[in-house]
Amino acid sequence: MPDRSSKRLRDVNQLAKFLTDIATGQAEMPKTDEGKDAAAVSLGRRGGLKGGKARAEALTKKQRSDIAKKAAQKRWGR
Repeated sequence: MPDRSSKRLRDVNQLAKFLTDIATGQAEMPKTDEGKDAAAVSLGRRGGLKGGKARAEALTKKQRSDIAKKAAQKRWGR
């Protein structure tokens, strides 16, 4: 049978009791990153940190300008 302990509580009364239990220390907050490989998480973080900079270096000034113009038109043009 699947573990349903991490499912969101839909009933308002159940949610209130759960929050009260957390506040009084009778229950713990569920872990959100269980099952994730720490090495894979750190690799993804590293890639995310250098991705934008690497893309900017790979593009020409004209390409960057075109991308910025297109983004501004999407943002402001209606």
